[in-house]
Amino acid sequence: MTQAGVHRAILAAWRIEQPRLITSLARMLRDVPLAEELTQDALVAALERWPQTGVPERPGAWLMATAKHRALDHLRRAPMLARQHRAIAAALDAEQNAKSDFEPDLDLDGGRDADFGDEMLRLIFTACHPRLSPDARVALALRMLCGLTTGEIARAFLQSEAAVAQRIVRAKRLLSESGLAYETPRGEERARRLPAVLEAIYLIFNEGFVAARGEEWARPALCDEARRLGRVLTALAPDQAEVHGLMALLELNSSRDAARTGSDGEPILLMDQDRGLWDALAIRRGLDALDRAQGLGGAQGFYTLQAAIVACHARAATAETTDWRRIAALYAELAALTRSPVVELNRAVAVAMIEGPAAGLAIVQSLADAPALKGYHLLPSVRGDLLQRLGRLDEARAAFTAAAALAANTRERALLERRAASCVPSSI
Repeated sequence: MTQAGVHRAILAAWRIEQPRLITSLARMLRDVPLAEELTQDALVAALERWPQTGVPERPGAWLMATAKHRALDHLRRAPMLARQHRAIAAALDAEQNAKSDFEPDLDLDGGRDADFGDEMLRLIFTACHPRLSPDARVALALRMLCGLTTGEIARAFLQSEAAVAQRIVRAKRLLSESGLAYETPRGEERARRLPAVLEAIYLIFNEGFVAARGEEWARPALCDEARRLGRVLTALAPDQAEVHGLMALLELNSSRDAARTGSDGEPILLMDQDRGLWDALAIRRGLDALDRAQGLGGAQGFYTLQAAIVACHARAATAETTDWRRIAALYAELAALTRSPVVELNRAVAVAMIEGPAAGLAIVQSLADAPALKGYHLLPSVRGDLLQRLGRLDEARAAFTAAAALAANTRERALLERRAASCVPSSI
């Protein structure tokens, strides 16, 4: 394997294994920032050794064993006065003597938490500590525990990478200096953290649904993990409307997976999808969750409103029979709730379907100077679509070209370039 191939293999293994490594070490050490630091050490070790020794047959197990060795070394260097440290070190020593270095996991506290039932979810709750700012909680969870890069998180927040990086560093420092431990919040404390946990799961799914960058249009593993966490959360908080609203949104969006890409992996936009490929069972699950959210009084919630929008598409047999008036009304409610220019951009698409592209374009033009949309590739993309429908092909081509230049995802950029190339006046 070439050096470049080894490097790609390391990054691929790291992206997959990082959350599991942090989860395992945090459970052992009761210190999330330290667990994250030691997993980074394992990555550095792989970068140093694999180019010389080759990629191991089981990369994830190698990274896990290396991270655990780093944890053991750290505990041996520590004062070792605390009983917990002595117990953990002894358990690690015994485990290392009894098992192969490549044993994939070591559980020192008797398995999954009986209350949470899921270690990853418990870690997200830990990262979403109320002493951190709301944005910092979510950014920290996404970076440390869910494997998203700083750039991917910045895209989710529509902010610069530098600002997000500083936020994550400050949050990790506060977690370390304040002694905020790996824990299972309960009662009111859990309720306080729930909104940030929901947002983290929502953003994990969004990154999986359309990847911020890279060679592939989507990252299905992230979508699967978000849905799994959502299902655990619905069992943990069955009386919370927005938990069900989020689950409805994830299920309904996922129902289109088989129709979202062609055989070559190229994206297929919603209006062009074969609805016969949509997953009827996932739609049913999503609609049931939506009914549950609305029945609990959450019809005006952030996630429930979005799920209601996607449900309009799911219920329509064809693109032409979609209830665009209902979608536009729901986007108006969502815009009033969030004051988000991204929501307004989506509302412009719905308005264009009802009143024509000129009406949608007027909304898009009003968003041209929105600071949050600076560098956001979907703004010129939507503008290009509306201009193309109006027959203003030169302007449309320029808009699609601008959108392609901003897109970091290879598949998305290629799609926008094709749309730009299609904006050629027909010969007379």
